[in-house]
Amino acid sequence: MLVLGIETTCDETAAAVVERQGDGSGRTLSNVVHSQTEEHARFGGVVPEIAARAHVELLDGIVDRAMKDAGVKYTQLSAVAAAAGPGLIGGVIVGLTTAKAIAMVHDTPLIAVNHLEAHALTPRLTCALAFPYCLFLASGGHTQIVAVLGVGDYVRLGTTVDDAMGEAFDKVAKMLALPYPGGPEVERAARGGDPARFAFPRPMLGRADANFSLSGLKTAVRNEASRLMPLEPKDISDLCAGFQAAVLESTADRLNVGLKLFHEQFGAPRALVAAGGVAANQAIRGALQDVAAKAETTLIIPPPALCTDNGAMIAWAGAERLWVGLIDAMDAAPRARWLLDANATAPAGFANTRAGF
Repeated sequence: MLVLGIETTCDETAAAVVERQGDGSGRTLSNVVHSQTEEHARFGGVVPEIAARAHVELLDGIVDRAMKDAGVKYTQLSAVAAAAGPGLIGGVIVGLTTAKAIAMVHDTPLIAVNHLEAHALTPRLTCALAFPYCLFLASGGHTQIVAVLGVGDYVRLGTTVDDAMGEAFDKVAKMLALPYPGGPEVERAARGGDPARFAFPRPMLGRADANFSLSGLKTAVRNEASRLMPLEPKDISDLCAGFQAAVLESTADRLNVGLKLFHEQFGAPRALVAAGGVAANQAIRGALQDVAAKAETTLIIPPPALCTDNGAMIAWAGAERLWVGLIDAMDAAPRARWLLDANATAPAGFANTRAGF
C-alpha cells in the first residue's frame, strides 16, 4: 500500500510517501521537510501565527514535490494521512484540511494521525520490530515512557509533571543567550564544559514511579547563571555540561523504573525505543545505550531525519492504521491536545499547559 503523509503540527511543513508491504516492512519513497527555524529565530521560539501562515503558503508545493519525488500518482494512493494533533491548532487545521481535500477529490481513505503515535510507530518503518516494546518519547512538549503493545494500543508508564525535556533544553539555552533552536546549542556547548563544576539536582531520582520533572533543575541553572553574571564562555559551557549531566542521570533512573514497570505489567519488551527530536542528542543516545544494556534489551533509535518532525512518520502511522482497518470520516476534528494513552490521567503536581498532555 502507498500512503501520503502530511505533517504541520509545529514549525516543520512536511509531506512524504511511504510504502508498506504485506509482511510489515516499509520503504520511504519521498520525504520533503521545510523547517521554519529562520522565520522564528529572531523571536527565540515558535510563533503560532507565523507557523500557520507558512504552512498555508508552503504545503501545496511540498505535497506536490513529495508526490513527484516518489514517482506516484494520486490515483495510486491507498490513503492520505495527516497529523490531526496534538500541536499548534492553526497548523494542524492546515494539514488536516489539505489531506481531506486530497482524499475527497481522489476518493481515497483519510487517516487522522496522532502525532505522538507516529513517533511511537516510526521504528517499525526502518527495522523489523515486533510488539510489544518500551518507548521513550521526547519530542517538543512531550516526555513520556510508553508501553507500545500494538497499533492503537498504548499504555503510558511515566510522563513529565512540569517541563518536558525539549522545553527544558530550550529554556536553558534562552537564559544563557544561546541561539535558537536551543537544544543543539546546549549540547554543543556542553562538549567543552566541566559537568562537575556545579552541584545541580537530579530530579525524581529513586522514585518508584516513572515520572519526570525538570523545572527544579532548570531553576537551579538559572540561579547559578544569575550568580555568575556577566557570564564568560567557560561559565556557559560548564553550566550546559552540568545541566546535561543531570538530565542524563535523571533520565537513566526514570527509564530504569519505566522498564521495571513494563516487565511487571507486560513481560520483557522486544526493545527500548527512543523517538522524538531529543533522541538526536548524542549524549542522550549514549545514556540510553547504557540503560538498554543494563536491562538486557536492544536499543532502537530511528535515523536522525525521522526523529524530528517529518511526513514519513505520519505516512507510516497511516499505513499501519490502514492495515488494521482504522480509517477516519471526513469530519475528523483537529486537536490541540490528544493523549496517546486515552486512559492516562495527569500526574499529581502536573502543571504543564503545552498541547498534548
